[in-house]
Amino acid sequence: MNKQEQLNAIKEDFINCQKVLLAIGDETRQAILLVLMGTDCQTGLRVGEITEQTHLSRPAVSHHLKILREAGVILMRKEGTKNFYYINVRSELGSLKTLVQHIEEFMQKNY
Repeated sequence: MNKQEQLNAIKEDFINCQKVLLAIGDETRQAILLVLMGTDCQTGLRVGEITEQTHLSRPAVSHHLKILREAGVILMRKEGTKNFYYINVRSELGSLKTLVQHIEEFMQKNY
């Protein structure tokens, strides 16, 4: 692959990662992700539980959860009227790994 083809692949990687980068780039959403990752609960957490651990308002938590869900970083499971949020282990976060690998390969090859 020549230099231009590599750059085009990296550009495509950036495009594929835009939603994830925006979603996880926010400090508040990072705090929510850390709460979700730090729990022993395998079934997920409810908005109220996340609110308690982040000291954010319920509407703020809901807003940020929506953004994380739309980016594919977390998933929601319904149980009756209750919603449980958890990390999507097969998420788009893998696309970030690909982006970083392509950038590292480009840098090693060209500099």
